[in-house]
Amino acid sequence: MSETVKTDATQPVPLDASRQLFIRRWGEMGGYWGINRTMAEIHALLFVSNEPVCTDDVMERLLVSRGTASTNLRALVDWGLIERVHLRGDRREYFLCRTNVWEMLETIIQQRRRREVEPIVETIDKCLEMVGPVTKGKTAAEPEDVTKFRCRLEEMQSFLQSFGAIVDMMVTLGPEGLERVSGMMTKMMA
Repeated sequence: MSETVKTDATQPVPLDASRQLFIRRWGEMGGYWGINRTMAEIHALLFVSNEPVCTDDVMERLLVSRGTASTNLRALVDWGLIERVHLRGDRREYFLCRTNVWEMLETIIQQRRRREVEPIVETIDKCLEMVGPVTKGKTAAEPEDVTKFRCRLEEMQSFLQSFGAIVDMMVTLGPEGLERVSGMMTKMMA
């Protein structure tokens, strides 16, 4: 990549070393979040790049194959975290990353909710529907295992609804509002 500048033949400049460290750590963190390490590294590379980056640059910088680079770039575009751009006079596709951290967080929250939370909420609803409504009275007592099952699912459902409300509030407040709430909570905890 054109952004890599060497001070001598063996040592990268501090900026390049810093970028490399960030890319490596972001990739490691992605693994903890259930995100493919290479995808996270590509995202980090684009995040710290000041210019659009093409697939060839991704391959060279991260030492990955064209297929791996293309697949992960496509996934990042699908998530809405990066976008394709075309440079006049160049036939290659280039990519840019959102650099507004708050917009990235909102996008990740929306995508994770759509891909992960909503399907489990739908499954919990379906499971509760399958075991039927709570039966009351001595003549229609349900087995204890059904009662426990329903109770656990209802607790999970309640937790997911509460957590979703907190996330919605956080997104609605925005970064400034979240800072104020965080400051108030810190004072309350002291």
